[in-house]
Amino acid sequence: MALAIAYSRAAHGIEAPLVTIETHISGGIPSFAIVGMPETAVRESRDRVKSAIQHTYFEFPRRKIVVNLAPADLPKSGSRFDLPIALSVLAASGQIDQKKILQYEWAGELSLSGGLRPVGGILPFAMKTLEAGRAIGVSSENVDEAALLNNLEVYGASNLIDICAHIMGEQLIEPHVLKDRLVQSNYSIDVSDIKGQDQAKRVLEITASGEHSLLMSGPPGSGKSMLASRLPTILPQMTEKEGIAQAAIGSLSGRKFCRKTWLNRPFRLPHHSASSVALVGGGSPPKPGEISLSHHGVLFLDELPEFNRSVLEALREPMESGEVTISRANYQFTFPAKFQCIAAMNPCPCGFYGDKEIECRCTSEQIQRYQNKISGPMLDRFDLHLVIGRPSLEVLTGCETIPNQDVSSNLLQEKVNQVHELQHARQGCINSQLHGKALERYCKLGEAEIQFVHKAIRKLKLSARGYHRMLRVSRTVADLAGSKDIKVVHLGEALSYRRKF
Repeated sequence: MALAIAYSRAAHGIEAPLVTIETHISGGIPSFAIVGMPETAVRESRDRVKSAIQHTYFEFPRRKIVVNLAPADLPKSGSRFDLPIALSVLAASGQIDQKKILQYEWAGELSLSGGLRPVGGILPFAMKTLEAGRAIGVSSENVDEAALLNNLEVYGASNLIDICAHIMGEQLIEPHVLKDRLVQSNYSIDVSDIKGQDQAKRVLEITASGEHSLLMSGPPGSGKSMLASRLPTILPQMTEKEGIAQAAIGSLSGRKFCRKTWLNRPFRLPHHSASSVALVGGGSPPKPGEISLSHHGVLFLDELPEFNRSVLEALREPMESGEVTISRANYQFTFPAKFQCIAAMNPCPCGFYGDKEIECRCTSEQIQRYQNKISGPMLDRFDLHLVIGRPSLEVLTGCETIPNQDVSSNLLQEKVNQVHELQHARQGCINSQLHGKALERYCKLGEAEIQFVHKAIRKLKLSARGYHRMLRVSRTVADLAGSKDIKVVHLGEALSYRRKF
């Protein structure tokens, strides 16, 4: 009898719990069994492992083989266990060194010829491997992703025989080092592409400076989608920690890692037919949805009233908490979802209600029914409400001189960076994250400002949530103006963006 152990990790959200592969070889009728709640892809690894071992000139044991994936009550899915199962079989049969296998955690899918294929979810796997103090062995196509983490030894190979040669000391694999890890974000679009729309650009600057949520309303072709797509270009570049968190979520969703753009702010644009599972996350096993894929970035909901109402209501809690918890009968998954929600809508079904040039064809009942598709609590969760008009023909064709047209994304990003640094130095967070005592302390109003706010609340009938959001926006407007205190003029501008459409 012989027993060997190898380490791997399960694809269980961002947690990646440790899985111990125990292989026992004994006498009896030749068989190969895998136990420990394996799903179909894991059970099928028996044939892949057997063929891969035979094609790499090792001997596959013709005895009774039992592979246990512990803990036994944790579901195992995917093909990532092929490599550690093969190594544990070889170690149990005495063909490679058991002690050296235990220094690593392994993940990789095997081809029938012994080639090593990449698997998803490597970055969360690698993060937990680093915490455990071991090295990681993966496919050569996964090494860049795993090497994002400092102080983690990453070994990559293209086939099983190279891995075995490294373990036996015959041909060592050098640890992979990712060069030029911290790349500059690079976008092909710019705020200067937008002609006119000075007020919209101002609101975009406020949105970025305080990481506020924004709802835009205007006729088709007024530039709503264009404005939203430019928001990531003026946000500060993601830090290394934020980039790794975003890359880990992308890895779980099966997105291929790109070393040139991994520090770009994500911009997600789900179609209005998307289900709540697609937007919030779910499935079996649960995977992150659009709100998690836009973590530390922008989620743009175009044609907001066309989304299913239940889908929009599912966004309300994540917009406040910055995370989403998916509960099932036997387990829970929590995915981060700290995103900026930008939404756009037409004022009516035909889109031209209030337009100066094209007459609206909708009845008042149709307009009311269309706007009522968005609930009051959902509307209340947007910090800024902006009505956009179409730019004039003279502005579009260049016949009219456009003021401030030379304002670029780089210039706005520098200003936004300064405001973010000011907020972190003063309160340790961005203005949109101010709550409770911190909100009272850093958004304190004078006597004149309090009287002004009292009148505004009565006139606009603001809820408590709406009042607090208006205070946060006022704080951002004051920061952009270089003012230590919030003045009436700052409150007035913030209130102008709380008007109902």
